[in-house]
Amino acid sequence: MYAHAEQTELNHLTQKLLKSPEGFSKKEKAEALKKVLNYRDWRYYVLSEPVIQDFDYDHLFKELTKLESENPELVTADSPTRRVARGLTDDFQSVSHLVSMLSLDNSYNAEDIADFDKSVKKLTGAEHVEYCVEPKFDGASIALVYENDQLTRAATRGDGAVGEDITNNAKALASIPLSAKFSKFGIHKIEIRGEVIIQKEVFEKLNKGRHAKGEKLFQNSRNTASGSLRLKDPNEVKTRGLEAILYHVSFAEDKHGRDLLFNGLHTHFETIEML
Repeated sequence: MYAHAEQTELNHLTQKLLKSPEGFSKKEKAEALKKVLNYRDWRYYVLSEPVIQDFDYDHLFKELTKLESENPELVTADSPTRRVARGLTDDFQSVSHLVSMLSLDNSYNAEDIADFDKSVKKLTGAEHVEYCVEPKFDGASIALVYENDQLTRAATRGDGAVGEDITNNAKALASIPLSAKFSKFGIHKIEIRGEVIIQKEVFEKLNKGRHAKGEKLFQNSRNTASGSLRLKDPNEVKTRGLEAILYHVSFAEDKHGRDLLFNGLHTHFETIEML
């Protein structure tokens, strides 16, 4: 999230890059382009509020790509250009989750809810429990690991204990930040859970395009989202319109390896506010 003052500053910076790009050193220009492009991605993919024309975005992106190509020392892991993968993924390696990804139980009546409440109170010893109620997103489960504020791994749920490493494909999703300031909360390493989905209108648009080309139509958005995460070409993943909804912190520790989930982040709602 960007504060109002930050957004105003970034809007001014965007115009300066478009109209007076000669006023920057190479390093300053690279940093400015990264800030502006990441901000635009947030406005476009998270808020659905574009702040510049696609033509201008493409121009700035090409400027950054050219600058990094000519000056490799300016490349950083969180640069927007890192979302464009180099080459195909031949195989998806198996990786162990930091904490097992358990499945959710269903509930069909009030008795189920009452039984759940009783079990929670029995396990915690609490007489009063506050619950956080959220929508259930029906997509493909993922787990993201950030270390030192950088995205280092993305994995599918798999069997709950072991999933497949899909880091390259996850980086193609503009709604997944390549870096995030978890250090601001004293967090050195964190694992976040979520769902990768395709919005209904995006799914319909995909199928219209496939129909026009005489290609087989996708059957449903959930399976399409799941299958898209395992495509060998991350650039093809980028065309599928996938969106990541992140809503749960399963693991968090400081630089000394101390657990922060029960010694800093006390409730699920606090972690939601942080995210």
